[in-house]
Parts: sequence; C-alpha cells; structure tokens
Amino acid sequence: MREIVKYSGCFVCGDQNPIGLKVHFYADGEEAVAECLADPQFQGYKDIFHGGVVSALLDEIMAKAILAQEIYPLTAEMTVRFKKAVPTGQRLFLRGRITSRRGRVFEASGELTGTDGAVFATATGKYIEASGTMRGLLLGSSESDAKSDCHES
Repeated sequence: MREIVKYSGCFVCGDQNPIGLKVHFYADGEEAVAECLADPQFQGYKDIFHGGVVSALLDEIMAKAILAQEIYPLTAEMTVRFKKAVPTGQRLFLRGRITSRRGRVFEASGELTGTDGAVFATATGKYIEASGTMRGLLLGSSESDAKSDCHES
C-alpha cells in the first residue's frame, strides 16, 4: 500500500494540525483505506463520536480515493447515512472508492466500520476535478513526502 498525498494543515489528514485527527490514508488497489480511533475529545453526546466528524472522515476517504488517481477533487455534494452511533474509544476503519466518472465529475462511496465489521455510516458524494488556479492551489498545499508503510494515528 502507498500513502495518499496529504495536506499538513488539514483537520482530517494533516500532521501539523494540532487539533486535527491526523489520519493516514492509503491506496489499496481500487480503494482508499484508513484506520483511526474515535477519540473521546471529538464526542458529541457523552461517549458518542460526533456525527460531523464521522461526516468529515467519510468525505475525506471518498476524496482520497480520487486523489489516489492523482486527480485533485473538490467536494460538490455529499449524503451520509448514519446506521448506528459510534462509541468513543472505538477503532474505526474507512474504505472509499470511485463509483463513476463523467468528464471532470466523479461519484464515490465510502463506509465507516468498527473492529467487528459493524457498519456505523455510509456515504456517497459527487466531486469535481479541480482545474486552473484551484488545481494549482491544491497542488501547492500538498505534502510530497508520502510514506509507503502503514501508520496508525
């Protein structure tokens, strides 16, 4: 597996964001994958991982599936389906994949599961390939020192 490009200040994948999740994302064949902890500091209700953070993780795994193809995506639309509450302290697994492409428009799906395989949430999204000035901004803010070995946060 190879690590997918990251952005140092990103809330989800940034290593330099002091309040971020610091999740590492990897290309695994046709999918993007990641593993992280439902850290109690990101709870909503007591002992329940915040749904907004779940949504951010799902957005990121879908975008990373596209980014793994060296295409820089911008989120256009996203739908999240919450299946069950995520207890804090739980180890989480993410999978994302491209489901279709029409020109610069990509559709993707993502899934968040627990250690027992239980599905906590799923998502679908539409992403637009960045072009012109926006593509330059995205390229300029990425880190190029991606690692090839698996690292957990």
